[in-house]
Parts: sequence; structure tokens; C-alpha cells
Amino acid sequence: MTTEMGSPSDWYFEDFAVGQIFRSQGRTITETDIVSFAGWSWDTNPVHTDAELSAGGRFGRPIAHGVLGLSVAMGLVSRLGIFERCSVALLGIDRWQFTHPVVVGDTVRCTVHIRGVRATSDGKHGVLEREFVLTKQDDTVVQRGDIGLLVARRPAR
Repeated sequence: MTTEMGSPSDWYFEDFAVGQIFRSQGRTITETDIVSFAGWSWDTNPVHTDAELSAGGRFGRPIAHGVLGLSVAMGLVSRLGIFERCSVALLGIDRWQFTHPVVVGDTVRCTVHIRGVRATSDGKHGVLEREFVLTKQDDTVVQRGDIGLLVARRPAR
């Protein structure tokens, strides 16, 4: 028996399987992104906001906030439309690593690997174990980690 999945926006728990891989579009990080993030997060650490000071630092220029990268990864995955209809709750972010800096002009993409799928005991939901990998234009991994998601099962017909 095969299941017609329709468009990704119609997916439910039953449409996911271990080994599936989804890759987002790219998004170029701008100075405005970094300045805006600093403003609304109140994280004005000079490594992000002071070009002169950062020029003499480890990276030679301002870098994006680590959590800005995580936020962009979540947004890029949201744009895929795959998890939007079935999402019930974010379960947690585990083992998140910041492996390389992101700077103005970097174009990042997010790849999601489905590492585990399991139904919950209530019969209405399932859990997706997802690994997120954020890379920049030269395929350098800049961030990675696991983001579990509680999703709805397909409604009975």
C-alpha cells in the first residue's frame, strides 16, 4: 500500500522516514541582519558590533551572533514548508555546535536529516529526530545540532 503524500505542505508524521534529507534555499547574511539582531536581543558584544575592535581580534572582522545563525537555520527550514502543517511543538535543541563563524556576505543553507521517527503512545502524534546542518557557500559547516519536533499524525478519513 502506498501513501499519496501530496505537496510537502500536506505532510504528516507518516510521510517521514529515517534517512530523508531536505536542503533549504540560501540566504546571504547582511550587516543589517547582525545590527538588527544585536538591537532586539540586546547582545551588543563588540565582536558583533565594533568593526574597529574586531579587526584586531581572532576573526579580523565582526561575526554574526551564534544564535542568529540558529535562528536563520530555523527560518530556512520553515520556508521548505515540510514541517509547517504537522508541527505541534519544538521539543528541544541538543548538542548544538558553533564550528565556524558567519560573517557579512556569507550565504548559508540548512540541511535537515531525519535521524529518527517514532509514534507517541497517544496515537495522535509522532516525534521526529532531526539533525540540522548549517553550511556556508563553500560547504563549510558553521553550525549543527539536533532539533526534535512533535508532529501530528494524519487525521483519520
